Amino acid sequence: MTSVTPPRFSEPQASDLKRNLANRHIQLIAIGGAIGTGLFMGSGKSISLAGPSIIFVYMIIGFILFFVMRAMGELLLSNLNYKSFIDFSSDLLGPWAGFFTGWTYWFCWIVTGIADVIAISAYSQFWFPDLPQWAPVLACVGLLLSLNLITVKLFGEMEFWFALIKLVAICALVCTGFYLVVSGFQSPLGKTPSLANLWNDGGMFPHGIMGFFAGFQIAIFAFVGIELVGATAAEAKDPEQNLPRAINSIPIRIIIFYVFALITIMAVTPWRDVVSDKSPFVELFLIAGLPAAAAIINFVVLSSAASSANSGVFSTSRMLFGLAQEGDAPSDFKKLSKRSVPSNGLVFSCVCLLLGALLVYLIPNLMQAFTLITTLSAILFMFVWSIILLSYLAYRKKRPALNKTSKYKMPAGIVMSWTCLSFFAFIIGLLTLESDTRTALLFAPLWFIVLGISYQFARKSKPMALERQLQAVRENQAI
Repeated sequence: MTSVTPPRFSEPQASDLKRNLANRHIQLIAIGGAIGTGLFMGSGKSISLAGPSIIFVYMIIGFILFFVMRAMGELLLSNLNYKSFIDFSSDLLGPWAGFFTGWTYWFCWIVTGIADVIAISAYSQFWFPDLPQWAPVLACVGLLLSLNLITVKLFGEMEFWFALIKLVAICALVCTGFYLVVSGFQSPLGKTPSLANLWNDGGMFPHGIMGFFAGFQIAIFAFVGIELVGATAAEAKDPEQNLPRAINSIPIRIIIFYVFALITIMAVTPWRDVVSDKSPFVELFLIAGLPAAAAIINFVVLSSAASSANSGVFSTSRMLFGLAQEGDAPSDFKKLSKRSVPSNGLVFSCVCLLLGALLVYLIPNLMQAFTLITTLSAILFMFVWSIILLSYLAYRKKRPALNKTSKYKMPAGIVMSWTCLSFFAFIIGLLTLESDTRTALLFAPLWFIVLGISYQFARKSKPMALERQLQAVRENQAI
C-alpha cells in the first residue's frame, strides 16, 4: 500500500519551530516529565491507600509506560518530519486521530496545569498561611507566560534547572533516610526508622489486593508528562541520538526517583503514620528534626509543580501550533513570534490556566480539588498514550519496511502494545471503585462528546485547497 504523506511534512518552512533544544535539555526534560507533582504531593494518599505495596504499583506503571515511550520513539524516528504525536496519528490513523489527540493533549496539560497551580497554592501556605489561595496562582501563571514568550531555549534552561532541583532533592531525601535508618535515630513519634517498617505492620499488602489496586488511581498521575520528550521532537537537536538516550533511561529513573524515594519515606515513617493530605517529603524532614530542610524541600516540591506547569504551557502552545497547521485550530495559533515562539497559543493556554484560581476558590479543600483534577488528567493522558499505541499498530501494518529498517525498534512491539492497551482499560475499571475518582470518570466522556461535535464542524469548514494538495501528492507518487 502506498502511503500518502501530508505536504507539510515534506520541507521545513521558515515558519517552522527551530531545533534549539540541546541534549542536556532533552535529558532533563525527560527526567522532569518522569518526576511529576503526583510523586511529591500525591504519594501521601497513594501510600495510605496501598501501604508498602505502592512500590510495586509505581514499578508496574513505569514498566508499562516505558513501552509506550519506545513505541513513540520508533514512530518519531521513522520520519523526522513528524513534529509530535499529532503528525504520526494523523498520518497513520486518519485526520480524526490528529484532531482528537492534539486537542485532548492540549486539554490534558490545561487540566494538569490547574492541578499544579492548586499544588502551588497549597505549598505556598507553608510560608504564607494568610495569603489568599488564588494569589500564588496568578503570580505563577504570569511568570511562566513571560519567560516562555522569550525563546524555546529559555524553556529548555528552565526545565533543566527545575529538573536538576528535583534530582538533588530526591537524592538528599534518600541519603537522609539512609542515614536515619543506619544511625538508629528515634523519631518524635517514638518510632525507629528501619526497613522492617515496610512489612512489620500488616505485611507488604496490608489492605489486601483491593488496596493494592486502589494505589493505581493516584499513582498513574505521577507519570503524566513522561511523553513530553516526544513533544520536543520538532525542537530537538540531533533527535536520532538524543530521543533514544532520553527514552532508554526511563527505567533507571523510575527505580531511583520513585522506588528508592518511596522505600525511604516508609522506612523512616511507618506507612500508617503517613498523612494522606500532606507531602511526605516535607514531613520526613520535619520528623528528622530539620525544619529548615523541610522548608527547602517545600521549595523543591513547589518548584516541581511550577516545572510541571511550565511543561504544560510549553506543550499546549506547541499542540495548538500543530493543530493550526492542520487546519484543526484557528490560523492565528500557527503564527510564530520573531523568536520562533507560538505566542498566541501561549497566551491562550495561560488564560485557560487561570481557571485554576477559580477552582481553588470554588473548592476550598485543596486535596479534594487535587484528586478530582488529577484523576481527570490521568484519564485523558491514558487516551493519548493509547492513541500512540494504536498509531504504532497501524504503522506495523502499513509500513512494515520502515519497521524492518528501524534502528530503534520497540521490543515485542505488537504484543506489548496490546498489553499496554489492556492495562489502561484495567486502570479505567479501577477508577469506578472510589467515589472521588468515579466523579472524574463521569466528566471525561463530556470532553469527547464536545470534541466529536467540534470535529464535524472542523471537517466541513476545512478549505478544499488542502484536499487538492493531497490529491496532487497522490498523483505525483503514482507517477
